Amino acid sequence: MKKKSFAIIGDPVAHSLSPVLHNYWFKKYKIEAEYSLLNVKEKDIESIAVRIRNGELSGLNVTLPYKQKIIPFIDKLINDAKSTNSVNTIFLDETNTLVGENTDVYGLQAAYLKEINEAKNKKALVIGAGGVSPSVIFALQKSRINNISIINRTHEKSLFLKKKFDFLNILNWSSLMQEISNFDIIINATSLGLKNGEDFEFSFDDVKNNMIYIDTIYNPLETKTLKYLKENKIKTFNGLDMFIYQGQKSFYLWNKINPEIDDQLINLLVSKLK
Repeated sequence: MKKKSFAIIGDPVAHSLSPVLHNYWFKKYKIEAEYSLLNVKEKDIESIAVRIRNGELSGLNVTLPYKQKIIPFIDKLINDAKSTNSVNTIFLDETNTLVGENTDVYGLQAAYLKEINEAKNKKALVIGAGGVSPSVIFALQKSRINNISIINRTHEKSLFLKKKFDFLNILNWSSLMQEISNFDIIINATSLGLKNGEDFEFSFDDVKNNMIYIDTIYNPLETKTLKYLKENKIKTFNGLDMFIYQGQKSFYLWNKINPEIDDQLINLLVSKLK
């Protein structure tokens, strides 16, 4: 039997641990498959969709900056992908329809939001309006958090998101430093803090003592901001759990097996981030 092929596309994509995650589960469940990284330029996205249609690829994950840009080449969006207009998992169904789903929403809820008490009374700030932001907003909404603000360097991108989520409050990037003191939950949905990338230009000094800070970044395990807040006794979560849970759901969609998240897997992933 031919070995199945899976991949993640993005630009950049070298920081992704998706191959480590999925190849661990393929081995554990004795599935003849391999998972690789594909650094793809925008002009080549359509050809990747063709590779799934012709069976060369059995499934695909999508990361920045293509979660919206891949949509024109997909036949059908389902569930959370339809609600967010953002896709991170693609597969061919039994009718040969190319399906786009979003497992980021589940990843965020399963990893962090289920632990937040009295969610409906909380004020949340989403920093960033890029690829993962619609998933973050929708996950907050599904968790009954209704007071949600968004702030982004490019103001127009925030306005674009407000068309989809009309309840959003839009803030100006120049006021970020002053605004952070007003929120119970802050989620970094930008690439600020990513390994070898830019970071926030200020320290998160003026925040509520009981504020929860969630970073969607997992490489590095601790961004400069997350480390600073942790040292100041603020409750923080890095993006690793979200990454694992969204991967678990992708794996299920492709293989109809709900893979176990065991200690060996977590230790393996953490070892790759040191």
